[in-house]
Amino acid sequence: MVPMLVALLWNRNWETGYLAAFALYALMGITDYFDGYLARAQGTVSKLGIFLDPIADKIMVASVIMMLVAVQLIEGWAIIPALVILLREIAVSGLREFLAGTKVSLPVSQLAKWKTTLQIISLGALILGNGFPNFQIAETLGLITLWLAAALTLMTGWDYLRVGLKHMD
Repeated sequence: MVPMLVALLWNRNWETGYLAAFALYALMGITDYFDGYLARAQGTVSKLGIFLDPIADKIMVASVIMMLVAVQLIEGWAIIPALVILLREIAVSGLREFLAGTKVSLPVSQLAKWKTTLQIISLGALILGNGFPNFQIAETLGLITLWLAAALTLMTGWDYLRVGLKHMD
């Protein structure tokens, strides 16, 4: 669904497209949540699901951030938290890949789940704010939660790095 989402976000001046993008984005977030919830509840968690779920989240978040920067909905100082989020995701992915080679698992922390939740809320609010240009509160909420997500991103990135450094002999 990410390519459809990117296509809908492509034209900043098309309000209907942004409303459709928000609906698709919300659907993606909701299905991601319930997929994980149902897999855990039914005991059908798989190694493939454990591998793919965080990658799918990162692809969705990175794609939306890139598109919102491209159409200048994230600009100026707000590019800083967007960069923090993107750089941390790349660094933690690299760390996970390194640790996998040493047979060390780096499970997702509860704080990292909150980080992802804030990222999803933030980007959704920024998309929604462009669908309703007179709904300034959505953009403000989006920018505030983007900075909060970046703060959690730094904290969780540091936590993962500390764990990873213990295994780098």
